[in-house]
Amino acid sequence: MTAKRLAAMRERVTLEEAVAVSDGGGGSMVSWVAVAEVWAAIRPRTGSEVVDAGGIGGRVTHEVTIRYRDGVTAQRRLRMGSMIFDIKAVIDEGEAHRFLTCLVEERVP
Repeated sequence: MTAKRLAAMRERVTLEEAVAVSDGGGGSMVSWVAVAEVWAAIRPRTGSEVVDAGGIGGRVTHEVTIRYRDGVTAQRRLRMGSMIFDIKAVIDEGEAHRFLTCLVEERVP
C-alpha cells in the first residue's frame, strides 16, 4: 500500500507560512514565504457555488496527501503554481507519522 500511495504523489507543492512584514508606516502586512517543497497527491472533493455581496463565487475543496513532516498546520497553506490551497485540517493517518492528509480549500478568484 505504501508504494502505491507514494506513486500517487505526482504533484510538487510548496508549503508556505505567513510572516508579518513592516509596511513602513508603523503597521504590518502578511507575506507568505516558502517553508518546503513536497510531493503530493491531490484529489478534488467537493465544489459549490457561494453567493455573497460581490455576486456568485465558487468553493472547491481537495484532499492533499503528503509524507509526514512536523509543522503542517491550519496556519499554513499549500501552493501549486498559481493555485493556492488554504489548509483547514491536518490528519496524521493512524498517528503513525508516515502520511498527512490535509483537507484544503482552493482560493477561487
